[in-house]
Amino acid sequence: MYFSPEQISLTRQAFVDAEMMTRRFFSVDQDEKKLHRYDIKTRAFLEKHEICDGTFAHLCKYEFSPQQGKDKNEGEPDFFYRICLQDNVILDAVKRANSFVRLSPLLLYVATHELVHVIRFARGEGNFYAVGDEKTSEEEKVHRITRTLLKPMADTDMNLVLDCFSDQYRVQPFQ
Repeated sequence: MYFSPEQISLTRQAFVDAEMMTRRFFSVDQDEKKLHRYDIKTRAFLEKHEICDGTFAHLCKYEFSPQQGKDKNEGEPDFFYRICLQDNVILDAVKRANSFVRLSPLLLYVATHELVHVIRFARGEGNFYAVGDEKTSEEEKVHRITRTLLKPMADTDMNLVLDCFSDQYRVQPFQ
């Protein structure tokens, strides 16, 4: 299952909205914005190692070397993050919810959650390579921040999504 053109449009809008919220929350200025390099791909465009069934999104970190003959700009990172959306898992969750959970608010949750990770990792506030309890702790922090960002704008549809990921009804964390 892959996103349709209409669903890709909803995804783009979710990331635009999530980026505005996360930049405001973390007070990201124009200079710092350059440091948060990321891209987004849907399942149709993922490499085999970027596919992670059972999660809505998988965050990958890629390192690169500056091109020969070009000076690296000072302060520019030598890595970027790829947010790998797992269309099939997202669409299956909406389908299993029998129309109770709509795609738009779920995409906004996923986008916000992943962008919070990107900013925290880029700033060194979280460890991308964490395992075990440290990874669980990071997921809980990111989940709390995501809820804080989305709660003020929550309507009935978003509240359903937030309830699905509340501490009381905790499901497997995003990756």
